[in-house]
Amino acid sequence: MTDVLVAYATKMGSTKEIAEAIGERLRAAGHEVTVLDAAQVRSVEHHGALVLGSGLYAGHWRREAVKLLKRNEKLLVDRPIWLFHSGPLGKELTPQRAPRKVREIATRVGADEPTTFPGRLTEQTAIGFIAKKMARGDMAGDFRDFGEIRAWADRVAGQLSATGSPVPPGGA
Repeated sequence: MTDVLVAYATKMGSTKEIAEAIGERLRAAGHEVTVLDAAQVRSVEHHGALVLGSGLYAGHWRREAVKLLKRNEKLLVDRPIWLFHSGPLGKELTPQRAPRKVREIATRVGADEPTTFPGRLTEQTAIGFIAKKMARGDMAGDFRDFGEIRAWADRVAGQLSATGSPVPPGGA
């Protein structure tokens, strides 16, 4: 069993819901899981692994997620880490490349390129002038595929089990 931190940075709540679904699957696989807003995470010290997700807006990650990576870079070198982002809208998903800063840190800590999950934009969840305008057009909808999200989380759980990553000293 591994103590896994699933952290997320979101503007409209969609990425939080994805993180919660990932956390549920990891718990079902027998891992100890904490799901937290990235802004609440100061250190990953007491966690054996990290899953970090960010909403992707105009090709940028949320500031809180990038700060978490920067602040914990030295600790993450010794931990398994998986990254994801959500936000592309529409039925035809094109995997999105992470911003340069995120790719550079991911390379230094040994993480793969983030997995891209489609996002959600509805009139009920839209925040800000541009998002509200988009939510009234053909970009509106919930394009998330929770079957795909759960399958990805199951692969993460399998990789954690295969590595036998222990809970770090002092971890809960």
